[in-house]
Amino acid sequence: MPLLALERRSRILELLSQTSTVTVERLAAEFGVTRETVRRDLDSLETQGALHRVHGGATAAGAAPRTETPLHDRHSTHSAQKRRIAQAALQFLPPSPGGSMIIDAGSTTEAFADMVALETAAGAAERSRHLLTNALPVAAKLSDVEALDMEVIGGRVRGITGAAVGPTTVETLSRRSADVAFIGTNGVDGPFGLSTPDSAEAAVKTALIRAARRTILLADASKFERTSLVQFARLEEIAILITDAAPPVRLAEALDAAEVSVIVAEAP
Repeated sequence: MPLLALERRSRILELLSQTSTVTVERLAAEFGVTRETVRRDLDSLETQGALHRVHGGATAAGAAPRTETPLHDRHSTHSAQKRRIAQAALQFLPPSPGGSMIIDAGSTTEAFADMVALETAAGAAERSRHLLTNALPVAAKLSDVEALDMEVIGGRVRGITGAAVGPTTVETLSRRSADVAFIGTNGVDGPFGLSTPDSAEAAVKTALIRAARRTILLADASKFERTSLVQFARLEEIAILITDAAPPVRLAEALDAAEVSVIVAEAP
């Protein structure tokens, strides 16, 4: 006989106390109910503050991600999805000659830098654009592209992401203005917005967004309905989200309310 809702929710909390993380798929199989039923259970428990919803499941209350995976490890995670997102983002390159852009630090923005290098090399040499970046890996990928006039924003470099951070970085960005910024994130959540674990990097991401007239977020679906320690932007501050799968209903509604256009980069 299927468990009643209260019984299911009690069992979910019991499992979380043992493992800290549960998945919708596992719970649906264990309870013999649909995934949508499990999602409603998790939503109810989150409303009560009993757990934290993440993409595909939930974590124990207070267990939202606070640590970072080293950049070299993230390159191999969801790599195909990141390449599709990067390819789709090329349509938003600023006009040339003379257009200006910002590329943030991160594995997805690095994939975008790879695409920019290929696209620019295939174009005419006189097609010049201005590029600002605080990401050393991005700068390394694009440093020999003659059609890009690149400025690397300096500061203290975080080894785990290769990003320059600190007051000097933020102050320099306050005196820059670009057509478009391509930004990465650790989490995309309706109520909390965009977030990352490190406060110094969050401050720079905020400054990158403020330095651009339009912001494009590059984020694969694993970031949906996740929060990290420090918010760096509200959903209203981005114009376009490029991702690899449709956001879940609650996040989709929040993005729509924030007037964010969502582009899903489909698999070929």
